[in-house]
Amino acid sequence: QVQLVESGGGLVQTGGSLRLSCAASGRTGSTYAIMGWFRQAPGKERQFVAAIQRIASNTYYAEYADSVKGRFTISRDNTKNTVYLQMNSLKPEDTAVYYCAARLSSCSGYRCLTQGYDDWGQGTHVTVSS
Repeated sequence: QVQLVESGGGLVQTGGSLRLSCAASGRTGSTYAIMGWFRQAPGKERQFVAAIQRIASNTYYAEYADSVKGRFTISRDNTKNTVYLQMNSLKPEDTAVYYCAARLSSCSGYRCLTQGYDDWGQGTHVTVSS
């Protein structure tokens, strides 16, 4: 059974930091080319946050939504099948449910990295108080 399990969400004050984790399991014999994070605020559509693609043994390529560039950092540990999202300088508008997503096929370009994901987590809540 494929599972992506997020953790690390919670309540934080404006300017604070959180680190989200997402552990993937169940894809025997397959590895994810791309892992990413999306978020959905109350009453709004789900939006892309960040994605990271493995392009060589120790080389990764990451893309970020403009709203989080310079504040969020995505990383992954393939030995643990885990992706992380370090969120700094949090703002109230970052409040949302954050979802981990994983894609088997590789691709290139920003638009490609924002779509076509095969597996999704259940989400973790992040609330930033003003």
